[in-house]
Amino acid sequence: MKQLEVQIMGQSYLLGCPEGGDAKLLEAVERVDAAMCKIRDAGKVRARDRIAVLAALNLAFDLSDQGSNVKATPAESPLTNSDSDPTTAQPGAGNAQLLSSLLERLDQALTDDGRLI
Repeated sequence: MKQLEVQIMGQSYLLGCPEGGDAKLLEAVERVDAAMCKIRDAGKVRARDRIAVLAALNLAFDLSDQGSNVKATPAESPLTNSDSDPTTAQPGAGNAQLLSSLLERLDQALTDDGRLI
């Protein structure tokens, strides 16, 4: 597995990348960076961790909405089906389970004060 250094909201990250997955990873980084910068530039949230949580929720909602509007076959889907990681579940019928799992993980991450904003 190779590693790529990327920038998200001005912060450098070294990410593992499977062979041949450079383009997909860079596209994902671009989406995350754009989502986080949009929230930051709106000026209502300053903390990087909160911006990341809100961006993750927005992207998960977009995926959920996309999955319910277009029934993608596994070959067409940008996600892979994995029982071990709910963040990589196939869009479609499992949307409620995926969102529930993501919300549980967000709740655990936010146990300090329990608030997104």
